[in-house]
Amino acid sequence: MDNDEVRVVVVDDLADAAEALGAGLELDGYKVRIAHDGASALTLIEEFMPHCVLLDVDMPGIDGSELSTRLRQRYGDDLVMVAVTGWSETDERVSKTFACVDHYLKKPVDPAELRKVLPPLHG
Repeated sequence: MDNDEVRVVVVDDLADAAEALGAGLELDGYKVRIAHDGASALTLIEEFMPHCVLLDVDMPGIDGSELSTRLRQRYGDDLVMVAVTGWSETDERVSKTFACVDHYLKKPVDPAELRKVLPPLHG
């Protein structure tokens, strides 16, 4: 893999939301991969070794809370995690997820706010 590329994984069970977010990131110059559930995200992250993961909180199966916990245990602070949700911060799953992630963005994601929390592009 090119050492200058910044790799991002988008995890969202809503395909349209994931594709739109991923397309915007690619236009900005990020190398993007998309997963639609937590289980496939774990495999993808291991293979792709992203710098950053954008994860939805509310997903069937392995939700954002469990996914962020597993990723933090495995990768420590080497992985920037951003929770993306339309849910209220007072929801228990959201607050549990926030305990593990580095940043939180409310849906719909503002591209300018997203750029502030992503690892900077090189070059």
